[in-house]
Amino acid sequence: MPELVRLRGVKLPVANLPRSLEFYREVFGFAPWLEFPDSDGVVRGVAGDLPGCEGGLALRETPEAHSQPGLELLLGVADRAAIEEWTAHLDAAGVAHSPVIDASVGWLVVLHDPDGHEIHLYTEAEHGIDQTGRAGYGRRVPSGNVVS
Repeated sequence: MPELVRLRGVKLPVANLPRSLEFYREVFGFAPWLEFPDSDGVVRGVAGDLPGCEGGLALRETPEAHSQPGLELLLGVADRAAIEEWTAHLDAAGVAHSPVIDASVGWLVVLHDPDGHEIHLYTEAEHGIDQTGRAGYGRRVPSGNVVS
């Protein structure tokens, strides 16, 4: 199989580009570097960078855009202290979010963008809590085993 070198980015459909662009700029520091005008010159999409993320983010205006259950944008943060900093930042920005959750292997905070897309802030640091056997929680796949 040929080699992949990275996840290049994620493109999200949004119902109102200016509203979504403001949200991602204010909440995550999104910095667009490319825009996509339609045939009338109206910008209908942008692509850019999220600070600290290797892959990019694109927003495409799609009037019927809506969230889809099970489709989540997962963003990594360092550790529990970083999750606490994020909850304070979200509170200051007036963005509703979950409490800090002891997830499968790390800590997690869940929020939604203006279109209802679910966003997870998930720690790279592991909490060490054994969640094996809890319904809905992940478990490690033994090396060499294929899930079928």
